[in-house]
Amino acid sequence: MTSVQLTFTESDGKVRMATVRPTEGDHAVQTPPPEGPGQAELFPDPLVGEGLDGVSDRLVGFRGPTACQVVGITYRQLDYWARTGLVVPSIRGAAGSGSQRLYSFKDVLVLKIVKRLLDAGVSLQNIRIAVEHLRRRGIRDLAGITLFSDGTTVYECTSPEEVVDLLQGGQGVFGIAVSGAMREISGVIKDFPAERADGGTVDESPEDELARRRSRRAIS
Repeated sequence: MTSVQLTFTESDGKVRMATVRPTEGDHAVQTPPPEGPGQAELFPDPLVGEGLDGVSDRLVGFRGPTACQVVGITYRQLDYWARTGLVVPSIRGAAGSGSQRLYSFKDVLVLKIVKRLLDAGVSLQNIRIAVEHLRRRGIRDLAGITLFSDGTTVYECTSPEEVVDLLQGGQGVFGIAVSGAMREISGVIKDFPAERADGGTVDESPEDELARRRSRRAIS
Protein backbone atom coordinates (compact mmCIF):
# COMPACT_ATOMS: atom_id res chain seq x y z
CA MET A 1 0.00 0.00 0.00
CA THR A 2 1.35 3.41 -0.97
CA SER A 3 1.43 5.97 1.83
CA VAL A 4 0.50 9.60 1.24
CA GLN A 5 0.91 12.56 3.56
CA LEU A 6 -1.65 15.32 3.21
CA THR A 7 -1.61 18.96 4.23
CA PHE A 8 -4.92 20.63 5.02
CA THR A 9 -6.14 23.82 6.67
CA GLU A 10 -8.73 23.87 9.45
CA SER A 11 -11.47 26.50 9.67
CA ASP A 12 -9.35 28.50 12.13
CA GLY A 13 -6.52 28.75 9.61
CA LYS A 14 -4.22 26.30 11.39
CA VAL A 15 -2.31 24.04 9.02
CA ARG A 16 -1.98 20.39 9.98
CA MET A 17 -0.29 17.37 8.44
CA ALA A 18 -2.00 14.00 8.39
CA THR A 19 -1.69 10.62 6.75
CA VAL A 20 -4.68 8.52 5.83
CA ARG A 21 -5.43 5.00 4.70
CA PRO A 22 -8.29 3.38 2.74
CA THR A 23 -10.47 0.69 4.18
CA GLU A 24 -11.62 -2.56 2.62
CA GLY A 25 -14.43 -2.05 0.15
CA ASP A 26 -13.77 1.70 -0.12
CA HIS A 27 -15.98 2.54 2.85
CA ALA A 28 -15.37 4.81 5.80
CA VAL A 29 -12.55 3.56 8.01
CA GLN A 30 -13.48 2.57 11.54
CA THR A 31 -10.29 3.03 13.54
CA PRO A 32 -9.95 3.40 17.32
CA PRO A 33 -9.77 6.96 18.66
CA PRO A 34 -6.39 8.16 19.92
CA GLU A 35 -5.71 8.27 23.62
CA GLY A 36 -4.11 11.17 25.38
CA PRO A 37 -4.76 14.56 27.00
CA GLY A 38 -6.20 17.55 25.27
CA GLN A 39 -8.92 15.87 23.25
CA ALA A 40 -11.74 17.11 25.48
CA GLU A 41 -10.34 20.65 25.22
CA LEU A 42 -11.20 20.67 21.53
CA PHE A 43 -14.86 20.76 22.48
CA PRO A 44 -15.64 24.31 23.60
CA ASP A 45 -19.09 24.03 25.18
CA PRO A 46 -19.54 21.96 28.37
CA LEU A 47 -23.30 21.60 27.94
CA VAL A 48 -23.32 19.92 24.56
CA GLY A 49 -20.61 17.32 25.04
CA GLU A 50 -21.60 13.78 25.89
CA GLY A 51 -20.50 12.90 29.39
CA LEU A 52 -18.74 16.19 30.08
CA ASP A 53 -19.25 16.83 33.79
CA GLY A 54 -22.25 14.54 33.66
CA VAL A 55 -24.31 16.79 31.37
CA SER A 56 -25.74 14.95 28.37
CA ASP A 57 -25.98 16.29 24.85
CA ARG A 58 -29.55 14.99 24.88
CA LEU A 59 -30.73 17.58 27.43
CA VAL A 60 -30.37 20.70 25.31
CA GLY A 61 -30.92 21.10 21.58
CA PHE A 62 -31.82 23.40 18.72
CA ARG A 63 -34.86 23.62 16.47
CA GLY A 64 -34.74 22.85 12.77
CA PRO A 65 -34.62 26.46 11.52
CA THR A 66 -31.64 27.14 13.79
CA ALA A 67 -29.84 24.03 12.53
CA CYS A 68 -30.45 25.17 8.95
CA GLN A 69 -28.99 28.62 9.55
CA VAL A 70 -25.95 27.32 11.42
CA VAL A 71 -25.16 24.62 8.86
CA GLY A 72 -26.12 26.57 5.74
CA ILE A 73 -28.80 24.28 4.32
CA THR A 74 -32.45 24.73 3.40
CA TYR A 75 -35.31 23.46 5.53
CA ARG A 76 -36.33 21.24 2.62
CA GLN A 77 -32.92 19.53 2.80
CA LEU A 78 -33.18 19.16 6.57
CA ASP A 79 -36.66 17.67 6.29
CA TYR A 80 -35.64 15.27 3.53
CA TRP A 81 -32.58 14.06 5.45
CA ALA A 82 -34.72 13.48 8.55
CA ARG A 83 -37.48 11.63 6.67
CA THR A 84 -35.00 9.41 4.84
CA GLY A 85 -33.03 8.65 8.01
CA LEU A 86 -29.78 10.32 6.93
CA VAL A 87 -29.65 12.69 9.92
CA VAL A 88 -32.45 12.18 12.43
CA PRO A 89 -32.83 14.55 15.43
CA SER A 90 -31.71 12.61 18.49
CA ILE A 91 -33.57 14.72 21.07
CA ARG A 92 -37.04 15.07 19.58
CA GLY A 93 -38.59 14.17 16.25
CA ALA A 94 -41.59 15.69 14.51
CA ALA A 95 -44.42 13.60 15.95
CA GLY A 96 -47.57 15.34 14.82
CA SER A 97 -49.00 18.69 13.85
CA GLY A 98 -47.22 21.62 15.46
CA SER A 99 -44.35 19.57 16.89
CA GLN A 100 -40.79 20.73 16.33
CA ARG A 101 -37.71 18.62 15.74
CA LEU A 102 -34.95 19.22 18.25
CA TYR A 103 -31.36 18.62 17.20
CA SER A 104 -28.46 18.08 19.59
CA PHE A 105 -25.10 19.76 19.03
CA LYS A 106 -23.76 16.45 17.71
CA ASP A 107 -26.67 16.28 15.25
CA VAL A 108 -25.83 19.77 14.00
CA LEU A 109 -22.19 18.75 13.66
CA VAL A 110 -23.16 15.73 11.55
CA LEU A 111 -25.39 17.96 9.41
CA LYS A 112 -22.41 20.25 8.80
CA ILE A 113 -20.24 17.31 7.77
CA VAL A 114 -22.95 15.98 5.45
CA LYS A 115 -23.22 19.37 3.73
CA ARG A 116 -19.46 19.59 3.23
CA LEU A 117 -19.30 16.08 1.81
CA LEU A 118 -22.18 16.87 -0.56
CA ASP A 119 -20.40 20.05 -1.64
CA ALA A 120 -17.34 17.90 -2.38
CA GLY A 121 -19.40 15.72 -4.69
CA VAL A 122 -19.72 12.64 -2.47
CA SER A 123 -22.82 10.55 -3.15
CA LEU A 124 -25.56 10.25 -0.54
CA GLN A 125 -24.97 6.49 -0.47
CA ASN A 126 -21.37 6.91 0.67
CA ILE A 127 -22.31 9.76 2.99
CA ARG A 128 -24.79 7.44 4.72
CA ILE A 129 -21.97 4.98 5.39
CA ALA A 130 -19.85 7.74 6.93
CA VAL A 131 -22.77 9.04 9.02
CA GLU A 132 -23.36 5.58 10.47
CA HIS A 133 -19.77 5.53 11.73
CA LEU A 134 -20.05 9.05 13.15
CA ARG A 135 -23.24 8.17 15.03
CA ARG A 136 -21.40 5.47 16.96
CA ARG A 137 -18.82 7.94 18.24
CA GLY A 138 -19.03 10.10 21.32
CA ILE A 139 -18.36 13.80 20.97
CA ARG A 140 -14.88 13.42 22.48
CA ASP A 141 -13.99 10.77 19.91
CA LEU A 142 -15.30 12.91 17.07
CA ALA A 143 -12.96 15.72 18.11
CA GLY A 144 -9.99 13.55 17.12
CA ILE A 145 -11.27 12.57 13.67
CA THR A 146 -10.44 14.00 10.28
CA LEU A 147 -12.49 12.90 7.27
CA PHE A 148 -11.04 12.82 3.78
CA SER A 149 -12.75 12.31 0.46
CA ASP A 150 -11.62 12.03 -3.13
CA GLY A 151 -15.11 13.05 -4.22
CA THR A 152 -16.34 9.47 -4.27
CA THR A 153 -15.26 7.65 -1.13
CA VAL A 154 -15.10 8.90 2.46
CA TYR A 155 -12.09 7.99 4.59
CA GLU A 156 -11.40 8.52 8.27
CA CYS A 157 -8.14 9.50 9.94
CA THR A 158 -7.58 9.63 13.70
CA SER A 159 -3.81 10.11 13.97
CA PRO A 160 -0.83 11.29 11.89
CA GLU A 161 0.40 7.69 11.82
CA GLU A 162 -2.57 6.39 9.81
CA VAL A 163 -1.91 6.28 6.12
CA VAL A 164 -4.36 6.38 3.23
CA ASP A 165 -3.65 5.64 -0.38
CA LEU A 166 -5.75 8.45 -1.88
CA LEU A 167 -3.52 10.26 -4.34
CA GLN A 168 -2.75 7.40 -6.71
CA GLY A 169 -3.90 8.50 -10.11
CA GLY A 170 -3.61 12.15 -9.11
CA GLN A 171 -7.12 12.59 -7.75
CA GLY A 172 -7.80 15.53 -5.47
CA VAL A 173 -8.53 15.08 -1.78
CA PHE A 174 -10.95 17.07 0.38
CA GLY A 175 -10.31 17.15 4.14
CA ILE A 176 -12.66 17.94 7.04
CA ALA A 177 -11.13 18.40 10.48
CA VAL A 178 -14.08 17.60 12.76
CA SER A 179 -12.59 19.57 15.65
CA GLY A 180 -12.46 22.63 13.39
CA ALA A 181 -16.10 22.14 12.44
CA MET A 182 -16.95 21.91 16.15
CA ARG A 183 -15.30 25.23 16.89
CA GLU A 184 -16.95 26.85 13.89
CA ILE A 185 -20.43 25.66 14.90
CA SER A 186 -19.91 26.58 18.55
CA GLY A 187 -18.93 30.12 17.59
CA VAL A 188 -22.13 30.58 15.59
CA ILE A 189 -24.74 28.57 17.46
CA LYS A 190 -24.26 30.45 20.74
CA ASP A 191 -26.17 33.36 19.20
CA PHE A 192 -29.27 31.20 18.63
CA PRO A 193 -31.85 30.10 21.21
CA ALA A 194 -31.46 26.63 22.68
CA GLU A 195 -34.29 24.50 24.01
CA ARG A 196 -34.48 21.81 26.64
CA ALA A 197 -35.73 18.34 25.84
CA ASP A 198 -38.78 19.03 28.03
CA GLY A 199 -39.68 22.09 25.95
CA GLY A 200 -38.25 24.76 28.25
CA THR A 201 -35.92 27.45 26.95
CA VAL A 202 -32.31 27.95 27.97
CA ASP A 203 -31.94 31.51 29.19
CA GLU A 204 -28.59 31.37 30.93
CA SER A 205 -25.18 30.82 29.40
CA PRO A 206 -23.68 27.30 29.37
CA GLU A 207 -21.06 28.40 31.90
CA ASP A 208 -23.73 29.70 34.31
CA GLU A 209 -25.79 26.55 33.86
CA LEU A 210 -22.80 24.33 34.58
CA ALA A 211 -21.90 26.35 37.69
CA ARG A 212 -25.48 26.09 38.92
CA ARG A 213 -25.47 22.32 38.51
CA ARG A 214 -22.17 21.99 40.38
CA SER A 215 -23.43 24.22 43.19
CA ARG A 216 -26.62 22.19 43.51
CA ARG A 217 -24.65 18.95 43.75
CA ALA A 218 -22.33 20.46 46.38
CA ILE A 219 -25.27 21.57 48.55
CA SER A 220 -26.99 18.21 48.34
